[in-house]
Amino acid sequence: MKTWDEAWQLVCEFVQDDGLRRHMLAVAVAMRFYAEKLGFDANAWEITGLIHDFDWEIHPNLNEHPIKGADILRERGWDEDTIRTILSHYSEGTGVARVKPIDFALLACDEITGLIIATALVRPSKNIADVELKSIRKKWKDARFAAGVGRDHVTEVTADFSQACFDGQLDLWTHIGNVLNAMQGAAELLELDGRFAA
Repeated sequence: MKTWDEAWQLVCEFVQDDGLRRHMLAVAVAMRFYAEKLGFDANAWEITGLIHDFDWEIHPNLNEHPIKGADILRERGWDEDTIRTILSHYSEGTGVARVKPIDFALLACDEITGLIIATALVRPSKNIADVELKSIRKKWKDARFAAGVGRDHVTEVTADFSQACFDGQLDLWTHIGNVLNAMQGAAELLELDGRFAA
């Protein structure tokens, strides 16, 4: 497994958009939270979360992402376990099924970070510390808000994650609260610490 620094270098090489970098960092911190909760290798989960969309800017469509990204990772000596998990976050296009806990966690943490980030950025303070679960619930109900976040998809992949790793006991809003808490603990890293407030 490569290091965080190597993963971050990869991100910086391929991803110029600050929003996409923030998304990948958010998924990384959520993945670390769940790895620690479930007793898995937190560094491996975090790094997988960090690089899962590294090729989106150069392959911004699902015919190429993440399949062509996997080729780049192989060329650079990334391990097959990490590559397989990244391919599993788009099973429909890659044919790689989600089978391990890390696979289910990645997909469950992926899209929901977008709604949480958007909720933080519309606050005057631009500080994720000020975001409460009830604010996210409100935004969840408004389909026009962060419209790219598929609510049905998030619900479905959270249920899959719950079944695979929590005996079906992890409900949607507990999961969203967990991801929010993980992101709040990394506010500075995510640049959601109020630095962009007017």
